[in-house]
Amino acid sequence: MNKRRNWIAAGGVLAIAAVAAAPSALAQGWPRAPIKMVVTFPPGGSSDIVARVLGPLLAERLGQSVVIDNRPGAGATIGAKAVADAPADGYTLMLSNTAPISISPFMLDKPPYDPVKGFTHVFYIGAVPNVFAVHPSVPVRTMAEFTAWLKAQKDPVPFGSGGVGSIGHIVGEIFKNNTGTQLNHVPYKGSGPMHNDLLGGTIKVAVDSLPQNLQYMKGGQLRLLAVTSRERMSMAPDLPTVAEAGYPNLIAENFLGISGPAGLPREVVDAIHRAMAEVIRRPDVVRKLDDLGISPRAMSPAEFTRFVADQVSAWAPAVKSSGARLN
Repeated sequence: MNKRRNWIAAGGVLAIAAVAAAPSALAQGWPRAPIKMVVTFPPGGSSDIVARVLGPLLAERLGQSVVIDNRPGAGATIGAKAVADAPADGYTLMLSNTAPISISPFMLDKPPYDPVKGFTHVFYIGAVPNVFAVHPSVPVRTMAEFTAWLKAQKDPVPFGSGGVGSIGHIVGEIFKNNTGTQLNHVPYKGSGPMHNDLLGGTIKVAVDSLPQNLQYMKGGQLRLLAVTSRERMSMAPDLPTVAEAGYPNLIAENFLGISGPAGLPREVVDAIHRAMAEVIRRPDVVRKLDDLGISPRAMSPAEFTRFVADQVSAWAPAVKSSGARLN
């Protein structure tokens, strides 16, 4: 929590510094109309939950409503392309995340946008780890036992994720390739329908965001084996990391941020960054993000852009080597 408080304080300093050199966007009349926040996944997942937590509070700061627009499909590239193609006026934003930025473009022969240059990356919110989850009927409690169980199966074992191009999808493919196990990816249109099948035993294995699976672990409906974060999470301190389980190359977190079309005016970027910094340091928002397993870090827009470029460089070869494709 000390780190969290330090981050909140630093966020305020960054926000003040970001707007000091530019005229106030609000004073120049922006925004004059509602703002659309595109979420690249269906309702119910981490991106959608965060957008619906932050959207109304961002609207309060900006003086205009923020409308959440769920546009899933094609590994989250449909919604991202809509934002990349939108006018650079600040009225179309995206709850950016790892899937459409760092993963899905590299599952296509011809990406529909440049994940770095095709957007203005405005505000980094935080990151959410994934978790390996199994139905209680699977007789394993550790990743080592899980690997051995998979190798003992006669037929490939289906594993679910929130969709093609999700981090869960790619982490599962990397795990399969590294261990020589037989797994078949079953993509769902969001975590909601995937959980229906996982809880019912239609599928036995999934790789999905940690927060939305904790309730099922606590209720005994699912067994969680390892989390893909670098360190253990405070919300699940007994859950080992993939590195502790012997799989350090499976460390992967879904970053969340606010991005817009390339070429957003500086005053608009500054206004959004300042408003988001004010929202993020509210104690009630801090608690909600903590409950969602989100680890925030203060970044300026320039730092966030460099972060995105680093993520793209890190993920692109892993995605290509996994063999995962978008049809």
